[in-house]
Amino acid sequence: MDSMLASPIPFLSLSFFLLFFYSSEILVEGATFTFLNKCGYTVWPGILSGSGSPELETTGFELATGDSRSLLAPTGWSGRFWARTECSFDGAGKGSCNTGDCGSGGVECKGSGAAPPATLAEFTLAGPASAKDYYDVSLVDGYNLPMMVDTRGGAGGCASTGCVADLSRRCPAELRVGDACRSACEAFGKPEFCCSGAYASPATCRPSVYSQMFKSACPKSYSYAFDDPTSTFTCSGADYTITFCPESTPSQSSQKSSRDSPTPRTGGGVMLEDDSWLASLATGAAPATRTRVSFLHQSLLILATTACILLLL
Repeated sequence: MDSMLASPIPFLSLSFFLLFFYSSEILVEGATFTFLNKCGYTVWPGILSGSGSPELETTGFELATGDSRSLLAPTGWSGRFWARTECSFDGAGKGSCNTGDCGSGGVECKGSGAAPPATLAEFTLAGPASAKDYYDVSLVDGYNLPMMVDTRGGAGGCASTGCVADLSRRCPAELRVGDACRSACEAFGKPEFCCSGAYASPATCRPSVYSQMFKSACPKSYSYAFDDPTSTFTCSGADYTITFCPESTPSQSSQKSSRDSPTPRTGGGVMLEDDSWLASLATGAAPATRTRVSFLHQSLLILATTACILLLL
């Protein structure tokens, strides 16, 4: 017993092990995304990872009125989230949705994106190229329900953004699809609306009367492809809450629930995030470290460091 106490090697080994173990956990810690449904009907959030980013634990799930679900995203991940509405799934989870459908034929989107029109929340978490998260709410692919992104904690701008207006009431007839509103690009397919071809630059692609309508209703949201200056937001070390129908209106409270029995719910899980659609989806870079550390991790790190110092004196 005395010989063990006299030798600092076992204690040093334990201290270095604790430092390595908990430092490793810090490396993979990212941001927590909490999805909250304030609509008067069930929605089915969809999740699509950006190019080079791994899929999250789930790529789609059911979220009843008043329910929430949190998912953890590692650093260096990019992707987009949206809500599917008016879905019909059978007991095996097979079916489709009237808006935001991802074409997978099931609750899980499995690498497929939302069919327009759909309101999108897009994120790029901090990585090797940037110490900041970038995020936005986009109406470039149209609108199917109100959405708000709020930050929790973090440093920097960390502003809330989104579209709380009920655009289904303001949507021009030529863009309307049920309770959703298409973009001019989706409705007409013209390069000047899609910012393609000869209009594929900020200098040539200007806001249209339709994108200006979106912008006047939702000033913080992307209204067309080159709407960056007033629509992209940054934050460092934050968690995020994505709320569907943040200010529920009568039309948003209408019955849009599943026409079949609700699908079985999956449990909570982990979520990822990386480079965004803000400029391009392609990154695939290795995750960077995140400085958010839990109180328990801090305590163990301090304890291990103190032990090393005392034993080396």
